[in-house]
Amino acid sequence: MSIKKISPLPPSRKPRADAKRNRERILEVAREAFTRDGAAASLDDIARRSGIGNATLYRHFPTRDDLIEAVYRSEVEKLAAAEQRFAATMPPLEALRAWMLLFIDHILGKKLILPAMDTVAGGSRRLFEDSRSLIHTAFVTSVERAIASGDLRSDTDPNDFVRALVGVFHTTAMPGWEPSARRLVDILIVGSRPTKPRTHRITKLASVREIS
Repeated sequence: MSIKKISPLPPSRKPRADAKRNRERILEVAREAFTRDGAAASLDDIARRSGIGNATLYRHFPTRDDLIEAVYRSEVEKLAAAEQRFAATMPPLEALRAWMLLFIDHILGKKLILPAMDTVAGGSRRLFEDSRSLIHTAFVTSVERAIASGDLRSDTDPNDFVRALVGVFHTTAMPGWEPSARRLVDILIVGSRPTKPRTHRITKLASVREIS
């Protein structure tokens, strides 16, 4: 009599989902800790507040540098994903403005976590370089979408927007930098809007010449 072979049950996906949730929770708690305490943030405390054991924390992030890098990378990825989300749910110009304001919030968060980032091998400059392409692509894509819709002039250079707002980071030591940066968003947009021909003014000038 032949014995029917029973196929093994497919592996459960629950551990993978749990691991993803653990990782996201660790990053959330770590971002708050590094923002509050800088590089002095306790990894033991991060694990405890995340509701996991130290072994789980180190399985995801073997070193402090790994965790700090992952926190910053996660924030950049969220920022880039927001550009696509805004594009899918808002008109192009509204989406561009919303994303640029979110970028100001990102700069504020980056400023707060900078002391921790500076302790990573290679410093914060290396982390900025590694994430630059994601931010640049999101910026350019959002501006180009507003150009294609006719909301911005066809001669608008997306890189002008990039340079202006990325440059805001270097003003964060100045008082009032944040409201100033938010005003800059509207200045950039208004200054790049199409202008209507001033036909009334031209006609009026022509009439004056005819009289004289």
